[in-house]
Amino acid sequence: MRLPSNMNLYYGGSWHVPSGGSAPTLNPATGKKLADAPVANAVDVDHCVEAAWRAFPGWRASTPETRAAALRQIANVIRENIADVATLESANNGNPVAVIGGNLQYAANLVDYFATLALEIKGSTYPGAPSALRFSVREPFGVCARLVAYNHPAVFLATKLAPAIAAGNCVVMKAPDQAPLSSLLLIELLEGILPSGVLNLVAGGRACGEALTVHPKVAMVTLIGGAQAGRSIMRASADRLKRILLELGGKNALIVYPGANLDAAASAAVAGMSFASCGQSCGSTSRLFLHESVHDEMLARVIEAARRFAPGIPTKIETTMGALISRAHLERVMTFIERGVEEGGRLVLGGKRPMNPELQDGNFLEPTIIADVKPEMQIARDEIFGPVLCVLRWKDEEELLSAVNGVDYGLTAAVYTNDTAHGLAIASRLEAGCVGINNITFHALGSPFGGYKQSGIGREECIEELLEFTQLKTISVSLGASR
Repeated sequence: MRLPSNMNLYYGGSWHVPSGGSAPTLNPATGKKLADAPVANAVDVDHCVEAAWRAFPGWRASTPETRAAALRQIANVIRENIADVATLESANNGNPVAVIGGNLQYAANLVDYFATLALEIKGSTYPGAPSALRFSVREPFGVCARLVAYNHPAVFLATKLAPAIAAGNCVVMKAPDQAPLSSLLLIELLEGILPSGVLNLVAGGRACGEALTVHPKVAMVTLIGGAQAGRSIMRASADRLKRILLELGGKNALIVYPGANLDAAASAAVAGMSFASCGQSCGSTSRLFLHESVHDEMLARVIEAARRFAPGIPTKIETTMGALISRAHLERVMTFIERGVEEGGRLVLGGKRPMNPELQDGNFLEPTIIADVKPEMQIARDEIFGPVLCVLRWKDEEELLSAVNGVDYGLTAAVYTNDTAHGLAIASRLEAGCVGINNITFHALGSPFGGYKQSGIGREECIEELLEFTQLKTISVSLGASR
């Protein structure tokens, strides 16, 4: 396993020892320390932002072709180092290495996508008098802070730096304090591609994030995280009316209608639940709504499909299910399971830690399915962010839609039916930013990803995300003689 050579902060084109010190970062599969990771405080954040601010005029003046070339080089470096980055991330956040490798390939493709879009940052012309020309241009904001989550840190770092840099901004990335190592390694691999100060990295906990959010020279703050963290970002950004982009949590529904292909629906329910990553995904389809006519048959198929996921050491290529990020998070998820059973849910699979002696020191949990869940139960309303699938029975379509839409989140949803026209009609009534009909393909190059309600603000992985990092300026030119 390749560890980063520099366990420090990166800004202004070089590595800096954090005045905030360091803290141990653990392997969630073993509970053992991997390294001492840097912890940035407000002083470190200020130095980092100042370095980005100094670099901004030069990067803003760069051509779109220059930015595109740099991003393509970044994409190639990611592809060349997938094995090293994936192995380190797997050891630090508990996701199976095979899953991370595939995600990094997608990340490289998405960076290439934004490289192409760098040449598409355009304004418009507007009608006016014959003697006047009026047009708009898109300009970058300056320094943008992007705070990413622990579940896919290297993927998030790569894909979130791309649109901001393509638009001519300088970026301060914040690595997640729970799993910072793959971000540090990736930044190390990318050294020298961009001018000093264009791409910077800090790491640390809440104090680091707060310092970034309130810094007067940070023009835009973005977050991948939970709804509570999103609300904190909004409050902290309010005084300076900063631009924000938030990709938050989800309590996503997968609905199965009578006549649907049950094999496909069962496979989708299990894959959509992200059991491989222990349900630590904002897009997990963690609520499964089964029509009463297919409920028992579907539930049996889903249970059988879920049994194929077995917790194992994440860095082994054959592992199908990894570990939760921390012991505290494992205990939180277990509390949700216990509460769900107390409220009347029926535990039909899992719900306990695996017996394998090799896994006893890690944060492992079996794939868990709870049936007979009612919409008002807490496990049906709150984001658990763990490998817990809630199964709800439905009969009346209006009551179904009320239950599906009756949560605070609205990120993704899926409908399995043999009537595509009806599926489209239902999709129009679902309060979710991404809806699949007979599929759960929520991420695709150029396809907007984001949610309704408390699942976030804005869209990502598309041209709309690129434009979020630009501001419009209207210019009016008189073509007549000046007076």
